[in-house]
Amino acid sequence: MQTAAESILFAAGEPIHIDRICLALGTDRPRAEEALRRLGDYYAFERRGIRLVRMEDSYQLCSSPDYAEIIRRAFEIRKTAKLSQPALEVLAVIAYYQPVTRAQVDQIRGVDSAYTVGLLLDRKMIEECGRLQVPGRPRLYRTTQTFLRSFHISSLEELPPLPGLEDGGQLRAAGEETEAAGKEEPQ
Repeated sequence: MQTAAESILFAAGEPIHIDRICLALGTDRPRAEEALRRLGDYYAFERRGIRLVRMEDSYQLCSSPDYAEIIRRAFEIRKTAKLSQPALEVLAVIAYYQPVTRAQVDQIRGVDSAYTVGLLLDRKMIEECGRLQVPGRPRLYRTTQTFLRSFHISSLEELPPLPGLEDGGQLRAAGEETEAAGKEEPQ
């Protein structure tokens, strides 16, 4: 089962949802997840050139970070530009409050975030996920799998709690309010 899962992930070249893997393998979720865990452990233990990365309910084969410089040289890829402090701030607000409008991000930060939101959209760190059902119908934003992969986390639950919050950093309540106001499903 591990080798079949490995073949699927290699051929895909992009994140594949666990349900799709289960369907292809003709097995249930716990067995597929166990096979994927063992495959990921094998890559890590043997210090292979690839890694199995889990992002929420999806899996993807990626090159090992240990060989990033060699891969850049081989393909003449220039180093990815680091995120600026304002970009990290906007990303943090979206990650903790999602789904959130740009106006809400601006209100939290106290400055205009239009340029930075555009930059994060271009880098595929965030995506539009609907519109708020209020006059003007502002866009709602959320983080993407690229965000999870870039920060080496498999789900938003792995985000550290923010200091000073009684509930351990559950800021997503603001996002839940926007959902209660109604939003369209992404198309």
